[in-house]
Formats: sequence, structure tokens, C-alpha cells
Amino acid sequence: MLLEDLLSEMGHQVIGTFAQVDEAMQFAGKADVDFAILDINLAGATSFPVAEILRRRGIPFLFATGYGSPGLTGGFENELTLQKPYEPRELKRAIAEASARVSG
Repeated sequence: MLLEDLLSEMGHQVIGTFAQVDEAMQFAGKADVDFAILDINLAGATSFPVAEILRRRGIPFLFATGYGSPGLTGGFENELTLQKPYEPRELKRAIAEASARVSG
């Protein structure tokens, strides 16, 4: 809930939150979104399949996780990671960087 509040305060509209990978994959495959923030662990499964869909669609994303960069595997080792706990300014910077990577 804290992340949703932070994003709303930054002027973003949160249009989906998911606790299951299959639901997140369905959403990622069709949603019209500007960016996504993924936790690596969703109910015991990794969110890497969701990230792959976002990557194919050219939608910027980042991982917000307590695992940090060492938790990234399977071709996602170089993706942006926001280490929990994080400050609002770190979140804002990470969103801007993720968006610039796709745009630039």
C-alpha cells in the first residue's frame, strides 16, 4: 500500500496490483501502461515472466525487492532494481531511469 500511496503522491495513477504471476502476466500482455514496478517474488513465484512480456512490449519496468540486484537472474541481471526499503526520491529516480532506458 505504501508504494501505491507514493506513486499517487507523485502524480501517477495506479491501475493494477497483482499478487499472482498469472494475473500479472494477463494484465501485462494487454494493458496500456507507462511503466511497471515488479516485486521479484509473487506468492512464491518469480515475476520474471511478467518482466519478459513488458520487455517485449517496450514497457519500462523496474524491480522493487528486498533481494536487491543479486536476486535478479534469467537474463534480468542488468535491469533496474530498487532495494527495499527505499525513499520516495529513489523511487522517482528509478522510474525516470527505467523510462529513459526504453525511450533512449
